[in-house]
Amino acid sequence: MKLEEEIKQKKFRNEYHKLAVNIFYTHGWLINHHASFLKKRGITAAQYNILRILRGQYPNSASVNLLKERMLDKMSDASRLVERLKQKDLVDRKICPDDRRRVEVVITEKGLKVLEEIDKHDDEIDQAFKKLNLSEARTVNQLLDKMRG
Repeated sequence: MKLEEEIKQKKFRNEYHKLAVNIFYTHGWLINHHASFLKKRGITAAQYNILRILRGQYPNSASVNLLKERMLDKMSDASRLVERLKQKDLVDRKICPDDRRRVEVVITEKGLKVLEEIDKHDDEIDQAFKKLNLSEARTVNQLLDKMRG
């Protein structure tokens, strides 16, 4: 459906304004699409992002600073997210013996299992993009990269 119909707005300042609104709207739409899968596992999108970063580091640990650098949402509080994941036994947190200010985080077996379970739904999650063929998806990716570059 067209953006104008979705948000009931007929006019935009210009195509760049419409693009910004379209990206914001689509971001929210995509987050809502993923939320149902994540909610069943008792985690948020930001927590999911942390777990995926840690799985990429596994079996090594990652510092909270590394997590902050790699997170998709730079406004999220990585320390708070790690604490919530620790309370759910999805990550383990250790103070670095050489630098007591540094905290190292590693994903637990339970955290890996949660990601495994979510991964089983990749095809369902990808359905959000199936209206685009692979060439169109590649083009959108290239354009978004160009915009940020």
